[in-house]
Amino acid sequence: MSRLPKRKPGRRKSRPGRGALWIIAALFVLSGGLQLAQFGAWAREATGPAHETEAAKPEDDCIDDAGFMAMLADLKVREAKLVEQEGVLSDRRNALALAETRLEARLNDLVAAEEALSKTVAVADGAAEKDVGKLVALYENMKPKQAAPLFAEMDPNFAAGFLARMRPAAAAAVMESLEPKTAYAISVLMAGRNAGAPRD
Repeated sequence: MSRLPKRKPGRRKSRPGRGALWIIAALFVLSGGLQLAQFGAWAREATGPAHETEAAKPEDDCIDDAGFMAMLADLKVREAKLVEQEGVLSDRRNALALAETRLEARLNDLVAAEEALSKTVAVADGAAEKDVGKLVALYENMKPKQAAPLFAEMDPNFAAGFLARMRPAAAAAVMESLEPKTAYAISVLMAGRNAGAPRD
């Protein structure tokens, strides 16, 4: 049998496919690294503003709380003023109501006093009229010579009033018994009183 010729020892030839695999693997690793880097940047951007917003929230809350407290204090001051004004108005209303009640009571008292006075005056007038009527009747029944001295001592106006109410015959008899000067003065007063009297 013939033997195959022996190969000389030397370097093995590298397969051409292995280099391409390494390049592809390196590209995958590089692409993955880039994606991780982009994801990290995106994560920082996504979480960064949130943290900043959360960090800024306490300050905003403090500002809002301060404004709310100021507004609440202002409302309390206004409420206190309104309560005070309402109290003043209530006091004024009570004072006016009390004054009105007192005024009404005073008016009622005045009306009652006026009615009582009117009754008293009416009674007095009636009594005076009765008294005058009695005096007139008394003078009429007196003798003229007895009545004349009394009329001479009276005020002429007063005497004229009595004589005007007496019966004409009795009055004429008294006038005849008076002194001419006194009788004349009384006659003038009686004529003046009768001047405005209606005539037929």
